[in-house]
Amino acid sequence: MYCKVRAQNQACKDRGRGVCGCCGALRPRYKRLVDNIFPEDSEDGLVKANMEKLTFYALSAPEKLDRIGAYLAERLSRDVARHRYGYVCIAMEALDQLLMACHCQSINLFVESFLKMVAKLLESDKAALQILGTNSFIKFANIEEDTPSYHRSYDFFVSRFSEMCHSGHDDVTDRTKIRMSGIKGLQGVVRKTINDELQVNIWEPQHMDKIVPSLLFNLQQVEDADSRSPSPLQAAEKEESPAALAEGCLRELLGRAAYGNIKNAIKPVLMHLDNHSLWEPKLFAVHCFKIIMYSVQNEVPKLDLHKSRLKWEKDLGRLIPQDDWMNLCRDSMTKIINSQHSHLVIQQLVGHLDANSKSIAKVRTGIVEVLSESAVIAAGGSVGPTVLEVFNTLLRHLRLSIDYEVTGKSESSTKISNQMITEHEERVFQEAVIKTIGAFANTLPAYQRSEVMLFIMGKVPLPAVHQALDMRKPGIISDISVLKLKVDKCSRQDTLFMKKHSQTLYRYIYMSCKEQNNSQNHYNVIYALLALISVELANEEVVVDLIRVVLALQELSMSNEDGLPVWSRCAMHALSAAYLNFISQLTTLPAFCQSVQQVIGSRQKEAPYLLPEGVVESETCIPQSMDKLEMEMLFLQSEISEVLAGSGYSSDRLGIPYIPQFTDEDRLSKRKSIGETISLQVEVESRNSPEKEEKIPAEEITYETLKKAIDSMAVEEQERERRQLVVEKFQKAPFEEIAAHCGARATILQSRLNQIFEITVRPPPSPSGNITASYGQTQPRSVPVYEMKFPDLCVY
Repeated sequence: MYCKVRAQNQACKDRGRGVCGCCGALRPRYKRLVDNIFPEDSEDGLVKANMEKLTFYALSAPEKLDRIGAYLAERLSRDVARHRYGYVCIAMEALDQLLMACHCQSINLFVESFLKMVAKLLESDKAALQILGTNSFIKFANIEEDTPSYHRSYDFFVSRFSEMCHSGHDDVTDRTKIRMSGIKGLQGVVRKTINDELQVNIWEPQHMDKIVPSLLFNLQQVEDADSRSPSPLQAAEKEESPAALAEGCLRELLGRAAYGNIKNAIKPVLMHLDNHSLWEPKLFAVHCFKIIMYSVQNEVPKLDLHKSRLKWEKDLGRLIPQDDWMNLCRDSMTKIINSQHSHLVIQQLVGHLDANSKSIAKVRTGIVEVLSESAVIAAGGSVGPTVLEVFNTLLRHLRLSIDYEVTGKSESSTKISNQMITEHEERVFQEAVIKTIGAFANTLPAYQRSEVMLFIMGKVPLPAVHQALDMRKPGIISDISVLKLKVDKCSRQDTLFMKKHSQTLYRYIYMSCKEQNNSQNHYNVIYALLALISVELANEEVVVDLIRVVLALQELSMSNEDGLPVWSRCAMHALSAAYLNFISQLTTLPAFCQSVQQVIGSRQKEAPYLLPEGVVESETCIPQSMDKLEMEMLFLQSEISEVLAGSGYSSDRLGIPYIPQFTDEDRLSKRKSIGETISLQVEVESRNSPEKEEKIPAEEITYETLKKAIDSMAVEEQERERRQLVVEKFQKAPFEEIAAHCGARATILQSRLNQIFEITVRPPPSPSGNITASYGQTQPRSVPVYEMKFPDLCVY
């Protein structure tokens, strides 16, 4: 029975060998060598001895390699159709070994047969065959071919591996294996084609639109897995998960992207986030762009500095001085190597924000927050004229958001024309935009920040509808809670800034109010500045100083030492009343508010011209003079100090009247002006002096004069070199040498001082050799040094 079955199997095997039937000796040698590598039982595996013969034959006769590949492909297709998967594995193993061993010029034809067999396996619905085909393709992708291929296409493999990445197999284990195989296959395609210009361009949109979403789909699965508490076994296997493989493949893909291919790689990411509504929970979007920002490589692009300068000047509306432009170019070129690729990512995000300008606020907020996170990673990534483009785009969206908030709907959008936009969502978006502007500005050098600040000031967004309340005109607001002010704790940087520059700022405020030609607009701006400082930069010390400055303005108006007009003096009283009303409510101190309101109530009854409304609206009611004001009309420093001291404020500082302090610049300019005045007076006096009737002839420049000048320069050069040698000696010489040198010099100096002291102390000699006192007593010749009394100028 055994012999019968064996004979039947052999007959079936012979019938599959072609036209020669059972005459095996007449078959081509390469077919006989291929048939001999297959055992009778597939479980025995590849016949290694016969495989060595086949490999030697392929190396000896490379022209037969394409036929060997075609015959192996024929056998593999037949075995797949007959479900003889053991022989399929043997055929793929043989193909892998031939592929690794042969690198002749005929390898291209063999590769075509190999890729056909891999495609046959990938088309199967069996997970094992798909994985087998993927593993063979990965081995092939790691081979560096000696000859290029002009006609090879990988379109099928990109599509098929992308499908495997989205596998929905019923079995969870097989599904995970298929997805991982798909990711590895895409990685192999990228490695095989990315460095060969003659291969298919993998960066074309039709390929990127399949590869990138497939990787993001598997990367997204880790979010759900991380939301649950993983077991220790799951944590150990996390590195082998599809999400980990997808992240590694995405990093490798972006790391290999050249400067001109970044856009094609980023656009599918943006589209994937749009299609799957992944901007609103921003976690996955931020995670994706962190991977992108940290993965893009560095490459220096070609820049046209002349065009960049013209673009800068056009955006700024003025010419840039040459020195400033050179500083900008130098600083930008040092950063450009590490920033250009990341800058392209930023540019893509900004463009995508423009494309979604009519989307709901949550989507726009997600894009802006991702932009903010990316800007922090870029760390100076926005260089050149595009800095202003980024700020211009963000400011434009901020303006649109304010319009949406005021009107309650977007009039320019047909998509959401009837959709009401909630105030809260727009406020969140506006805060995100402001945060992003700060993140970008923080990456810029100091001199570039000033340019950006001027640019922002020229494009401050205003609402389309006039607001009923205006934080610029001074006025008595009964309840400032309607302004919805948000007062945060002053940051450490702001505190340090105020400690360094506050006195200069206070002095400018005080001195600007002493000008004769101040208008209403001036006091409006001063009030807005005081309120802004109180909200953004105020701590206890700043609040006390601002109150002292305002009270000093009241005292300046009362004393009128500078002869100011009556209207200006009334305006300063009104400014003091408006600010004290504001700060008393901002500090939420009832006693302080009550004290201020009492003075304001008295003014409303008897002196309305001392309040903002009276100064602006009732200029005809302003008196001719303000020689005397009742005490109840004034804010008393002693009373305010007592009230604030009871609430924990520094009473000592509150009791000191404010006096403007001169800065170093003021002292320097004053000293310079005095010097110029004195020099001018001396020059005038010298010109008008009767004693100077004749001009002093100018010094004649001769050869001797030039020689003396050159000699003096040589002497100065020698002296400078001598000083340099001394400095270098003390910097580089050993400590013992320096100590010995200084000790010797100290000994010599001490001996010289002793001689000087002896000469100074020794009295003139007498005939007897002794000094005779007035009482006839004799004294020693000299007095000890420690008993002598030297003048103060001689004592060191």
